Amino acid sequence: MSPDRSDQQQAFAEANQLGFPLLSDPNKMVARQFGVARFGPLPIKRVTYVVGADRRVKAVLKSETDMNSHANKALEALRAL
Repeated sequence: MSPDRSDQQQAFAEANQLGFPLLSDPNKMVARQFGVARFGPLPIKRVTYVVGADRRVKAVLKSETDMNSHANKALEALRAL
């Protein structure tokens, strides 16, 4: 989920062949509820929540600078489900 508009999210998902929709939070309402909204050039903190089929949060990953490491850790958490 990001503060990008839904059409931007869809274009990103298609361009990167993700195979699943991305959620949009342009008013940062959800970001505020999760405590990741902020002011300045970066509108939200980079946090990934891995949620299991039982709807419970299985992992919380935080990384502001190393996107590759962040993605690898997210994939690791998903594979562990």
